[in-house]
Amino acid sequence: MAITDIQTFSHLTAADIETLGQELDSIRRSVELSRGERDAKYIRRTIAAQRGLEVAGRAVLFGSRNRWAWLAGTALLSVAKIIENMELGHNVSHGQWDWMNDPEIHSSTWEWDMTGPSSQWRRAHNYSHHTYTNVLGKDEDLGFGILRMTRDEEWRPIHLVQPLANLLLAATFEWGIALHDWSIEKQLSGVPRQELLSAPNREFGRKIARQVAKDFLIYPALTGPAWKSTLKANATANLVRNLWAYAVIFCGHFPDGAEKFTIEQLDDETGAEWYLRQMLGSANFKAGPAMAFMSGNLCYQIEHHLFPDLPSNRYPEIAARVRELCDKYDLPYTTGSLAKQYLLAFRTIHKLALPDRFLKRTADDAPETSSERKFAGITLPSTERWADNNWLLTDPETGQRRGLRSALHEAKVVLEEKARHEKEVLREAKRALKEKAAQEKELLREAKLTLQEKARAERAALRRKGVREKVVPARWRRA
Repeated sequence: MAITDIQTFSHLTAADIETLGQELDSIRRSVELSRGERDAKYIRRTIAAQRGLEVAGRAVLFGSRNRWAWLAGTALLSVAKIIENMELGHNVSHGQWDWMNDPEIHSSTWEWDMTGPSSQWRRAHNYSHHTYTNVLGKDEDLGFGILRMTRDEEWRPIHLVQPLANLLLAATFEWGIALHDWSIEKQLSGVPRQELLSAPNREFGRKIARQVAKDFLIYPALTGPAWKSTLKANATANLVRNLWAYAVIFCGHFPDGAEKFTIEQLDDETGAEWYLRQMLGSANFKAGPAMAFMSGNLCYQIEHHLFPDLPSNRYPEIAARVRELCDKYDLPYTTGSLAKQYLLAFRTIHKLALPDRFLKRTADDAPETSSERKFAGITLPSTERWADNNWLLTDPETGQRRGLRSALHEAKVVLEEKARHEKEVLREAKRALKEKAAQEKELLREAKLTLQEKARAERAALRRKGVREKVVPARWRRA
């Protein structure tokens, strides 16, 4: 199963977790108090740059029947759509810039360049996902309803096609998100499925009509004779934006180390435990300034989950402080290259498409899902040396606090040693069975030879007896 008790899994005391929460609160307050003109200039310049790129791309596409103009216009439009989606639409809708009290850059008024309405995304994502991050049965973003991303979810035959479903989701990511949020909106609103003219349905239909008309009717028509190539450029730009957004989201939520939780973890969960769940349930990927900007700074997914409504341009400085806390409390800080993080998620998608009987690891100790039970039944070297099987909070040799990172490292060593020992035991058992089989084979061969020799002796005796029976009667006749 996934994590049911975050305190036990993290190897921290309740007091440690509360202190960690207070230090994260301190980070939040310091950023909130320091927000100002520098941040306002950042978001306004980003909006201006995005709009400039889009206008330039649309203008170049008037000549899109020329191959180079088509490529240039499509590239400009793709970059503009990525920035609008990742750094603007996503982050503005999180309320990161509401503190400016600018009606144009406010979560309640911003409508993003995506198929689904921003309002439906805000309710589904900001509430369902960010409140219940990676909690099975509560976080609807855990696999987006079509992918099995943890073996805590029961395998069904439909999961065999999830590698293909994953490709479809990547190519049509804006539609996948839109349908996902639309479904959640109807659930949260308590709207009956058969009510076709419900408020969520009308809002969803209006946004689809506007989005499709803009990208596939109005803008292509404006370019006159180049409408076909413009239509292709718009479709290509949407595809590029979808693939990039999909990759960024999956790298932040589904590589190894992004833990999952059972609903029991929510029982009496404190604010500090919520912070800790965000830290353990998210993952970053390494990026320079340009890639960070193009990802909406979601390369800092851990920081985003801790502080989803703080300005995204402040995530790099927040990340440095969060790393310090991870070192202080000996907690893992899950990160890696973009390629590595995505390949880990990609492996999980394909692996969990199979029934559990084909998988080697258990739900308690799998690379993509682990729990506090992975430490059950093993003795960590530190506990054996220092504390009579009780986990020490401080390493007596170095003075360093001991937490989950040390426990995971030691458990890995112990489990690897245990696996080597079991492998050696199996090898010895196999060797013993081979020797026993060889001995039995030799005994059978000797028994066979003995029986053959006995049979030959009996046949010889029978032949001698037959000869005597023939000779004696002959003598009697001569007599």
